[in-house]
Amino acid sequence: MRFTRRRAAGALTVSALAAGMMLTACAPATGGGNADGEKDTLTLGMTADLQGLSPEIQPSYQGWFADAVWDTLLICDEFGKPSPQLATEWEYNDDQSAATLTLREGVKFTDGTDFDAADVEASLTAVGESNARFADLTFESADPQHITITFPQPIPTLDLIMCEAQITSEEAIEEDQLDNTVVGSGPYIYDAAASTQGSSYVLKKNPDYWDSDTYPFENLKLTVFTDSTAGLNALKTDQIDGILADAATVDEAKNSGKEVVTLRGVTTRLLVTDHNGETIPALGDVRVRQAMNMVFDRDAIAEDLYRGYADPAYQIFRPGTTAYLEDLTEDPYPYDIEAAKALMEESGYADGFTLQIPFFEGQGHDLLFPYITEQLGQLNITVEQVNLTGPDSITELLSGTYPVPLWQLGNYGESLQDIKDYILTDGIWNVSHQPDATIDALWQTILTGTEEEKVTAQQEINQYVIDQAWFVPMAYPDGFYAYSPDISVPTMSDFSALHPLLRDFQQK
Repeated sequence: MRFTRRRAAGALTVSALAAGMMLTACAPATGGGNADGEKDTLTLGMTADLQGLSPEIQPSYQGWFADAVWDTLLICDEFGKPSPQLATEWEYNDDQSAATLTLREGVKFTDGTDFDAADVEASLTAVGESNARFADLTFESADPQHITITFPQPIPTLDLIMCEAQITSEEAIEEDQLDNTVVGSGPYIYDAAASTQGSSYVLKKNPDYWDSDTYPFENLKLTVFTDSTAGLNALKTDQIDGILADAATVDEAKNSGKEVVTLRGVTTRLLVTDHNGETIPALGDVRVRQAMNMVFDRDAIAEDLYRGYADPAYQIFRPGTTAYLEDLTEDPYPYDIEAAKALMEESGYADGFTLQIPFFEGQGHDLLFPYITEQLGQLNITVEQVNLTGPDSITELLSGTYPVPLWQLGNYGESLQDIKDYILTDGIWNVSHQPDATIDALWQTILTGTEEEKVTAQQEINQYVIDQAWFVPMAYPDGFYAYSPDISVPTMSDFSALHPLLRDFQQK
C-alpha cells in the first residue's frame, strides 16, 4: 500500500537539490551481435565499478560479474529457497550450526583443476578473513565429494549463507592469484585481454558448464556508467541491453520504448552504529540520535527527492517480513527542527560535532548527500564527505572508521538476515560492532524459542532499535530496471529485490 503524503515544508529544498544533481556525459560505444536471429551478446550497464577481481570483494548489488564466473554451494530464489549448485545434496544439524554437503562431480575450474572439498574449505576460509559470516569455521571431509562445515554458533539463515560465498580453486588461493586472475567454474569465463578494468568487462560462455541452458547468451559484457544520464543514453541508443534506472530517469526510459520493471527492496538510511559513543561521544546519547531523526522530512524526501516514487520509511525492515511492525503508521520521530534542537540542547550537544560520512559514486549518494549535509547542519552537525574508491573501499567502509554510514541498503525477504547484517554485534553493517544486552537476549530467544516467541522477538528487536534510534530511516524508494525489448526478463530471482540476477536475462 502506498501512503506517500506531500508536505510543503522542506519540499522546495529537496526538489532543488534533486534537480541540481542531474549530470550529463557521453556514453561509450558498446553492444552485442546477433547470430541466427538471436542475440549472442548480452550487454549490461553497471552504475558502479567492481572493487577488484577477487571473489572475496564482489558486491551482491549488481553482482553480475560474480554470477558469471563463480558458482556458490547453493543458489537461492527470491524467497530464499535453495536449489543445488556446487552442492547437489545438503542437510543441517538440529540447531543449524553445521551443514553437510554432497558436492557436484565433474566440475572443473578455469585453471584446469577439479572441484572438490578442499576448494570449499580454502574458499570459505579466505572469505572469512574479511566477512564475519564465514569467520572461525571448521571443516571435516570424509572424501573429496563430501564436506561438513561447522559454524561457531547456530545460524537460523543457513540456507542463505550457503547461497552466498563464491567458490574458487584452492590452487589459485595458495598461489595468491586472486587479485589479478579470475579462476571460477561458473557459466562464463573472464576475457581479461578484451576487458578494461574500470570501464568494461568481457566474458565468454563456458562450454563445459553443467547448467548451460540457463544462460543463453554466448557473450556477456558489463559496462560501467557512474553517471546515470550516460547510462540511460547508452540504453536509449541500444549500446547496452539493460541498466538500473531511478526516479529521475525512469520516465524517460519508458518514453523511449524500453521495458521497465519496478522493485521495492531498499530502505534509504543512516546507520548510527556508535550507539555507545565510543568514537563520537555525542552519539552515545539517545537524544542526539533521536534529534538526528527529527530533522529529516520523510514525506518531502519521498515526494520530492524521489519524485513520488517512494514511501516514507519509519523502520528499516521490508513490509511483509516478520520483523516489520504493521501498526507503525505514523512517524515516531516527526519532522520538527525546533524540537530536535531542544533535544540537542538538553543532551549538552547544542554546539554539535563533526561527522565523516563515506561517499560512493553510482549509489545514489549524489542526490542524498547534499540534503543530509544541509539537514544535519541544522543541529550544528558538520558532515565531512569522504570519497572512497578503489579495491579497498568496501573494506574501509565496513571497518568501523566511519561509524555512521549512509546507504540505500537492500532489505531481504527474510528479516532474520536483516537483523544479522544490521543489528547484531558482529553484523557486517553494524560497523562499530558494539554489544547490546537487550539485542543479545532477544537473539537467544530467536535461536532457542518457540515459533511464536521467535516472531515476537523479531518485532521486539525492531521496536527496540526504533526507540534507541540506531538508524535514521528515510524512505522506501522504488527501484527500477530498464531493459531492451529485444531481451526477456521473465523472472526476478534476487532475494534483495534490487534488480534481475544474471540467470533472469533470457532470449526474447
